[in-house]
Amino acid sequence: KLRELLKGIEPEGEIIDLTIGEPQFPTPTFIQDVFKESSELLRKYPKSGGEEFLRNSMIGFFQRRFGVKLENENIIPTFGTREVLFNFPQFYLFDKPNPKIAFTNPFYQIYEGSAIASRAEIVYINLEKENNFQPVIDEKYLDGVDLVILNFPNNPTGATLSFEEMKRWIELSQKYGFTLLNDECYSEIYTDTPPLSLLEVAHKIGITNFQNLLVVNSISKRSSAPGLRSGFIAGDSSILKNYMRYRTYTGTAIPLPLQIASSKGWSDDSHVEENRKIYRRNMEIAQEILGVSNSATFYLWLEVEDDLKTAIELYRDYNIKVIPGRFLGRQGAGKNFIRIALVERPERVRQALEKIRNYLKG
Repeated sequence: KLRELLKGIEPEGEIIDLTIGEPQFPTPTFIQDVFKESSELLRKYPKSGGEEFLRNSMIGFFQRRFGVKLENENIIPTFGTREVLFNFPQFYLFDKPNPKIAFTNPFYQIYEGSAIASRAEIVYINLEKENNFQPVIDEKYLDGVDLVILNFPNNPTGATLSFEEMKRWIELSQKYGFTLLNDECYSEIYTDTPPLSLLEVAHKIGITNFQNLLVVNSISKRSSAPGLRSGFIAGDSSILKNYMRYRTYTGTAIPLPLQIASSKGWSDDSHVEENRKIYRRNMEIAQEILGVSNSATFYLWLEVEDDLKTAIELYRDYNIKVIPGRFLGRQGAGKNFIRIALVERPERVRQALEKIRNYLKG
């Protein structure tokens, strides 16, 4: 969509691309060094469920970060989270006679793609400015839903969920019998208060078997390593047992050198804090220049008069590339917002945001 929108426009000079949530600073060297030492392991087939050292590093991360000790049966290493967010709904909805899925809107496009592939009816949970981008929905629309996907901290709005709001969704899951999955890929990008995990809240309210509850997380944002394709799905062991069996047929096993490298990333928190300092500084710059910031994720969700016109003119006249919000949603969600990914170094972010401010001032 964006390519078509900007087709034929040829700005002069360097483009600052703020469309993709891809960190523009290096993956830690201690992760990179693994590949020099483990290339001979490429001759070995990796296990579908991941090696024990990788699973343990993920379990360790979850316990340090959220205070919850997961058992082996509560977690599966995955080849990033894109593949699990696409194939898990298809696995889960496969035997449902009239599959129905609900997810936040605007959304990560994989959610909708998976729903379409599953031939599922879609219920959009609209995130609106008037509700502080919280997942508000009339309960009648949850009747008959099999799977709900939330995404908090949220892409693109940057919103987070309070303990009470997350508890409410857990209770809705128990009431209506749907499985609730929270995409927590941005849990480690925050300015002040660490965002909660769905399983953390469940544990605190006594649902220690995580019945019908799942989360996914990824090393991509945490460690500036999207190329490692390292993530996990965790929660209800009765669901994950069958999903693991399904995964043995899908060919999504993680190569051993990637497992070793990602285990190093999951096991270390100091480099994550260094990354977080950069994102925190970027949000401070955004607040200073545009008067807008977020407490989590590295996205700005900036309201404008016309998101399509703004994206075209920023690209044509200021060499800045952003995403029109309506491209990320349905039913008008995201209209007249633009998403700005603050993934560059602070000095470059300042340069870009000053250009955006100049544009908005006219």
